[in-house]
Amino acid sequence: MEAIISAFFLLIIGASIGSISSAKVINQGSEALVERLGKYRTTLKPGLNFIVPFLDTIVWEETTREQVLDIEPQDAITSDNVSLKADAVVYWQILNMQRAYYTIDDVEKAIETLVLTTLRSEIGQMKLEETYSSRKEINQQLLHQLDEATEAWGVKVTRVEVKDIKPAPKVLQSMEEQRAAEIRKRAAILDAEGTAEYMAKISQALQKQTHGQEVLQFFLAQKYVDANSKLSESPNSKILFMNPAVLNEALAELLKLEKNPSKIQETDDD
Repeated sequence: MEAIISAFFLLIIGASIGSISSAKVINQGSEALVERLGKYRTTLKPGLNFIVPFLDTIVWEETTREQVLDIEPQDAITSDNVSLKADAVVYWQILNMQRAYYTIDDVEKAIETLVLTTLRSEIGQMKLEETYSSRKEINQQLLHQLDEATEAWGVKVTRVEVKDIKPAPKVLQSMEEQRAAEIRKRAAILDAEGTAEYMAKISQALQKQTHGQEVLQFFLAQKYVDANSKLSESPNSKILFMNPAVLNEALAELLKLEKNPSKIQETDDD
């Protein structure tokens, strides 16, 4: 009788241990894959689940929530042979645990590698300036190609963002020098256009005057004297070279007109 009671208690204890070991709790937002004797059997959903001890094994438990994959800066070359570094961030989610585990080995690593090759390919089809202005298009192309490639893995790529595109330091320096040269060029063009317009107005005004030639000579001589006066006021040492004949002619004309202001008055009256 005592042997029967002991066996009964052992049976109860064994059943209790078996029940405890067979019970598996899966947290909300996660799922788990179960294999029986090395073969896929079922997918455990969130909550309390039971498996057969010693026969069933949980081989993978993973979140089904959206995950973030940060892609480190990688080297790429544009279509105009400019070397740069680009990084990105990928948002992805497991939709089918069975396919994500059995179709591809290390799905996260596979997505990272696919992003790198696709990003380099997209940048390689663009010039450097286009990579800055077409970042939205790059994101869309990456998302489209990744979504197609990962569908067979039971994975959904929900969003791709290229964070930064940085050319090499020498390239950046060259770009800054080019921008500065363009600014100087535009300034020179505007200055030349302003001078041409100014001279055109003077020419039109002189053509209407009877003594236009004398007024022009006086104007040039006066400008020359003013320029030399300002130059002499500068504290810096300087040497000025000029054709003496031209200087004498200009000064003589200026003196002549200053001694005979009636010529200037006649021009103004006209």
